[in-house]
Amino acid sequence: QVLLVESGGGLVQPGGSLRLSCTASGSGFTSDYHAIGWFRQAPGKEREGVACINRDEGRTFYRSPVRGRFTISRDNAKNAVYLQMNRLKPEDTAVYYCAVTKLRPILSTAFREDVYDYWGQGTPVTVSS
Repeated sequence: QVLLVESGGGLVQPGGSLRLSCTASGSGFTSDYHAIGWFRQAPGKEREGVACINRDEGRTFYRSPVRGRFTISRDNAKNAVYLQMNRLKPEDTAVYYCAVTKLRPILSTAFREDVYDYWGQGTPVTVSS
């Protein structure tokens, strides 16, 4: 079994920053899980991919709306992945989820929800003045 716990969400003004954390635990979380992705779901919208990182080599993937503003990073010693979000916009308001997959991510799979095996419960982010 794999447990993912997100943290770091909250209320921030437009232009501000937040750093989300995702920590993995459980006996099932092994080095076979090669990637962790961040997804988000805004009110009334479908969930969408945001960023993904290859845990082995650190290769990263970003969706266009966040590229240049968000940075994904990992600390394998802590089984953690982070999402640094800068220059936040109201349209970034959503519940943010992390998820893990055994696939080594490539551009065509990094944001496919069906390849991810475990999901966290999410952490809400609200960008508002």
